[in-house]
Parts: sequence; structure tokens; C-alpha cells
Amino acid sequence: MKKHILTILLLLFTFSITAQNDIDKVKSTVSKSEIEGHIYFLASDELKGRQTGSPENKIAAQYLANMLRGYGVKTVPDSNTYFQKVKLNKISSATKTKIKIGDIELDDILTVTKVNTNYKGKAVFLDYGMKENYGDIDVKGKYIVAIVGTKDNKNTMSAFSMRAQKIALAKDNGALGIIELCNVKAPIWTRMDHYFNGEKMNIDDKNNSDTFSHTWINDKTEEISKLFSTNKELDIEIVVEGIKKTNSFSQNVVGMVEGSDPKLKDEYVIYSAHYDHVGIGKAVENDSIYNGARDNAVGTVTVLSAAKNIAKYPTKRSALFILFTGEEKGLLGSKWYVEHPVIPLDQMVYCFNSDNGGYNDTTIATIVGLGRTTAENDIVDAAAKFGLKAIDDPAPEQGLFDRSDNVNFAAKGIPAPTFSMGFTAFDEEITKYYHQVTDNPDTLDYEYLLKFFQSYVLACRNIANNPKTPFWIDGDKYYEAGKKLYKK
Repeated sequence: MKKHILTILLLLFTFSITAQNDIDKVKSTVSKSEIEGHIYFLASDELKGRQTGSPENKIAAQYLANMLRGYGVKTVPDSNTYFQKVKLNKISSATKTKIKIGDIELDDILTVTKVNTNYKGKAVFLDYGMKENYGDIDVKGKYIVAIVGTKDNKNTMSAFSMRAQKIALAKDNGALGIIELCNVKAPIWTRMDHYFNGEKMNIDDKNNSDTFSHTWINDKTEEISKLFSTNKELDIEIVVEGIKKTNSFSQNVVGMVEGSDPKLKDEYVIYSAHYDHVGIGKAVENDSIYNGARDNAVGTVTVLSAAKNIAKYPTKRSALFILFTGEEKGLLGSKWYVEHPVIPLDQMVYCFNSDNGGYNDTTIATIVGLGRTTAENDIVDAAAKFGLKAIDDPAPEQGLFDRSDNVNFAAKGIPAPTFSMGFTAFDEEITKYYHQVTDNPDTLDYEYLLKFFQSYVLACRNIANNPKTPFWIDGDKYYEAGKKLYKK
């Protein structure tokens, strides 16, 4: 009996020493000054918002590759570069946009899909444009006008997540396009205008010749809604001209560290973030550079911190560091990567993404998808060691899990939450900086960031050293995809 007790005590002591060693290892490689230095460079005016495909985006990529090289992170097998070329199409802004409904001509227009359009004919009002709104209404060869979102949820960001569903329904019913009505305040509309009406990109696809038109109009006085309250079908005119498509290239930055365990090193944990932002846009108080300190210089540097630590102190599982381009253009870098992986996807047992919109609580770290994988305790324990409480997504209506690069890995079956700075709601403190010219390095709390970064790196170590391979919680949306990928 004494022998068993001594054995248990020895195991507990060994575990405690190992855990303490990992904390010390994190503290030895993560420093506030280095965090500041990286963020001030990546979010500097000189990098002009790191727009995908821009020269400044390429400078950021070179900087990141040099950091990985300096830390001792290796290129992947059969490659002598940290860059993965991503083939893109660049799609210009429209030179002319015009929508006229009845006798009313609209000015505030978002070209959600980049398609030249010239239509004069009928538009049918379909409430929210959902399946139950169609009934036996004939929309073939016509345009649909609908209210954004759904009857129960008109939140702007949630409405964007409904786009694919509404477009699919409209196409299935033979419509030529869909115009959605919203009522959005000026600051948010400015941000939306910058995103949708600016230059767009998509994955280079020679078979992509979709002509379906999708636009939003800001019905600020609700005059269009009132017009359709008495007329379910009206004459409209829509003109979108001047959109041009050209070939472009950008780059993901990829590096690896081999694991220390003879068996577990065949399993990889991905540590990812996007390093692009939205570039230069409409000036606000004489500032037109969207620096993107929170979104996503912080996430990028979080991954750099993990790379420095794991390169110096390898974990049992191997590490794959991926810094994506094109997230702000539609998750393009990660979309390209999962279709062109440098190491087979079924060896990737976890993707620990880091992305941010902002923070409003410096006592927490918010992990979108925390409770969806078996690695929850590894993350919660790591945050607690550095004085933070790890919480799950407090704003599910925003659809955040499906709005960052992690979702492309999740769709393939790889467990993939996103580690974010602490927020309890998508409130004014978040929107004050999210995709705004105000998101600058000097507005960040670096004492908080130190604890945040240390928590992420320790969580990385916990997941990569855990003898049990992480997986989805049974019943999760992506659970079956995971079983298929890993042949469970």
C-alpha cells in the first residue's frame, strides 16, 4: 500500500514539476517589449494596412518569414521557402452603381457580389427572402427585394452569414439577383462600404463565371420598405459597371518544428492567424490607414510567440505555424491552404487559430469554440495560470466561429477554435476599433497582452503535450467530418 501511495505521489510531483517547467519556459520566451516591437511594426503606417496583394502585405510576409527563421523554425519538407504562393483574382471596384426602385433612386449601395449588371424590369418583394417567403410566388427572370437577416434576427453581422443561403434560394427559384434592404448607422455603413465597394479578391478559378447580382441598399428613411408595403412587385433599374478582373498573387507564411516524441511527432498542431488587414480607405479625421493592430497584428504576433517558444522547447507533437493572407477578402489564404496542404490534413490533429476584433475585459480570454473540443481544459488551465479566465463565445449571434480562418479547417474535420482577446459582447468598445482607422498600436494595453500571449503559448504546450489526441465533442456540427478525416 505504501508503495502505491509513493508511486502516486511521485507521479503527481513529476506532473507538477513538468507543468511548472512549462510555465517557466513560457515566461522565458514571451516578453512585453518583444510583443510591442512586433505589433508596432506590423501595424505601422508604413505598412499601409497590409492589404492582400499589396507591396506592404509582401513586406509583412517577409518580416514574418525572417522571424520564423531567426527563431529556428524550419521550412516544411521538400521546400526551401517559408512562402506558399496563393493564386488570386483581383476584382476592381465599380465605376458606376445605380439602383432605382419605382421613382426612388438610391445612393447608399453595397456591391456585395462583384458583377457588372444592367437590368430594367420587375422586382418582387419577398419579406426576408427565406424559404417560407416564396410560397407560389414567381420570381423567375426577376429581381428579389428582401429585408436583411431574418424575422427573428436583424443583426447586421448575422445578416451577412445568411447571404449564401438567401442567394442559393433565389438562384434555385430562377431569380437574376437579390437586393437587400437595411437601416444602418453611419459608422457601420462606412466600414461596410470600405469592405464591399472596395477592391475584392477571390481564389483563382477559371470556371467561376457567376453572373448573379447581390446588393445591399441603406434604406435609412425606410421609404423603399414603405413602397413595398402596398406593392409586392415594382419596376426597378439596376446598373453596375466598370468591374474588371485580373490575376494576382499573395502568400501564406508557413514553418514547422518537429515534435520530440517518437510517436506523437507524426501528429501536428497548427498554430494560425491572418496577417493581412483592409489597407487604405475613406479618411476619417485625416487618417485613411486602417492599421489593424487588434485585427490582426495581435493574433499574428501571438503565433510568433508560440513559434519562438516551441522552436526553443519542442513539444511532443509537431508544430505547423501558418500565417494567412487574404482573410479579410473572404478567408482566402486558409481556403487555398486546405486545398493545397503542405503536409497531409489527416496528420493535423488540431488548429489553434488566433484572431481578434477587439477587447472590453482584461480579466478574460475569449475562445470562440472553447467547449466544442476535448482540449477545453488545456486552454482553461493555461489562462488561469496567468490570471485570466477563459470563456466561450459570448456573442453567438455574430457567427464568429464561421468568420475566421479556423472554419476552413473545421469543415475538413480538424478541431479548430479561435483564441481571442477578452470580450463579453460586440459592444461600442469593440466597434470603436474594429475595421476602423483608430485600431493603432498605441491604443493597446500591453500589460494585458502579456498575460494573453503567455496564456496562448501555455495552452499550445498543453495541447501539444497532452497524451490524448484532441477531438470534437460528440454531436458537434463538425464531428462527423472529423470522423471521416481521421477514419475513426
